Amino acid sequence: MRHILKLSRSLNDPIEHIPHPYTFITFDAATHAQPWLALNNRIFINHPDQGNWVMADLENRMSEPWFDPSGFFLCLHDSTIVGFCWTKIHQDLVNADPVGELYVIGVDPEEHGKGIGKTVCNEGLIYLRNKGIKQSILYVDADNEAGKGLYTSLGFN
Repeated sequence: MRHILKLSRSLNDPIEHIPHPYTFITFDAATHAQPWLALNNRIFINHPDQGNWVMADLENRMSEPWFDPSGFFLCLHDSTIVGFCWTKIHQDLVNADPVGELYVIGVDPEEHGKGIGKTVCNEGLIYLRNKGIKQSILYVDADNEAGKGLYTSLGFN
């Protein structure tokens, strides 16, 4: 049975950019939908929720009221998407401030070990903090040791 953890961290303290050689851009569906889908499906090939997406899955998410392409970051190397961080802001909480979520994070398997995951997550956290969000969450499978290590290094617990 699958066990999913909900991790959180404060965004009250400043978050510094991590030096990196990559180019960051925001998602543009007209240009990036197909290459993003291909990368997403390669990264999450065995994932029950995130793998095997088709255009309709992406379009369904983009039609949600929370979708904001300015919070969907693509990490490029030589004009190729090598990683991404898609954020989501939960505005509809009762008697609580909005919460920012690192909704989907991915790194091309051929690019693992280069710090892309930490860099894209950090950019997402900076974006959420700059939007005035005070708290961030993410969900991770309990058996995803690499993911948990990354998120712990970014202050999630």
